[in-house]
Amino acid sequence: MSPTVLDGKQLALECEAQLAVRVATLKDRSSGKAPILATILVGDDPASATYVRMKGNACRRIGMESMAVELPASTTTTELLATIDRLNANADVHGILLQHPVPAHIDERACFDEIALAKDVDGVTCLGFGRMSMGEEAYGCATPMGIMRLLRHYEILLEGQHAVVVGRSPILGKPMALMLLQANATVTICHSRTRELDKLVRQADIVVGAVGRPEFIKADWIKDSAIVVDAGYHPGGVGDIELGGLGDRISAYTPVPGGVGPMTINTLIMQTVESAEKTLI
Repeated sequence: MSPTVLDGKQLALECEAQLAVRVATLKDRSSGKAPILATILVGDDPASATYVRMKGNACRRIGMESMAVELPASTTTTELLATIDRLNANADVHGILLQHPVPAHIDERACFDEIALAKDVDGVTCLGFGRMSMGEEAYGCATPMGIMRLLRHYEILLEGQHAVVVGRSPILGKPMALMLLQANATVTICHSRTRELDKLVRQADIVVGAVGRPEFIKADWIKDSAIVVDAGYHPGGVGDIELGGLGDRISAYTPVPGGVGPMTINTLIMQTVESAEKTLI
């Protein structure tokens, strides 16, 4: 039997239709005001510019607005903090996205944490992470939250399952592990320096590739009937997991591209709509 394809692209399209209705309702109830996502791009990295453009396009598809803030690579930490403060104070802005990575001379963590909790729709602040980890209200990191939404949509059993998350970044691996733990999975967090990683991955009912290295997780490490979630994307259209060698022996998987990526953007705009609903209605 062929494995289930966890189609993030299709789910994102379905969710966009629902979000468009919510945005139209917001406009009707607020004299035409639309949710606004402010995106901050520092420097001229082509990949980052592409990601920001994709997020702006997603906003427009559902009737939202995006405010593109472009700053030169020479921007200082102090200047970026001031920009974020101005957006925090702007009542018309409902979400703020600081595109990662910023130039190396900028204190990225300080700038992330300058984003107001109410506008942290990408889930990148320490305060938001801490509240999420404690089960308190906060916007979850967009990629792991998108993965959780995808798993719920396809009714993937999480409770009691052993999930192995390979990766420990503060905006993907760590929050992913905590979200799975809150869903009553048993979670093992691994990374590129984990000893005997292959043995740990072979124990997993659910494998999440979030290590940031192309095809780092090999197909023969993954046991039959596992659920495979690949959160990576690299040149050549490959992810963090060697999907090509899995065949039909797994239960479900996210394709690369078209799996996790569309749900990341969709979660970002969904959480911006949620933020707007709290202030515009």
